[in-house]
Amino acid sequence: MIVNSLTHFVRTIHTPIGVLRIACTEQHIVSLDWNVVSPDEGASHHPLLLQAEHQLLEYIDGTRWAFDLPLEPKGTEFQKKVWTELVNIHAGETRTYTDIAVKVGGREKTRAVGTAIGQNPILIFIPCHRVIGRDGKLTGYAGGLHHKRWLLQHEDPMFH
Repeated sequence: MIVNSLTHFVRTIHTPIGVLRIACTEQHIVSLDWNVVSPDEGASHHPLLLQAEHQLLEYIDGTRWAFDLPLEPKGTEFQKKVWTELVNIHAGETRTYTDIAVKVGGREKTRAVGTAIGQNPILIFIPCHRVIGRDGKLTGYAGGLHHKRWLLQHEDPMFH
């Protein structure tokens, strides 16, 4: 196989909270998702995937709350700006879509922020699950609201 920036290595991880799939190029994580079509599709032993799996399992075990991985999500400049803001939300904290909109250009961008968050290709590592509705309610999550609730309660047992 010729390796270039478009080559993806894939690893499927069976965790207590579900089956996840991580993909990377030679140097960057490019996706993490719950929507695994075939649990056996990814068995790469690429070092970056093994490092990502290790950090993810530490997070699930409650011994890690921040990630140290090279991420390269594909998206527009606006999406990347939004996703960068998400990485600044620490475990146990939440923000509203409007909070993020204000940081990336103004309240009027709230819907665009919601769209960008919904297109986040690297779930958990880019913690879009930490963004909630203005009224404190859980809103959409690509991995399903049950996973969003689990992640938020895992990070903050007082979250309701």
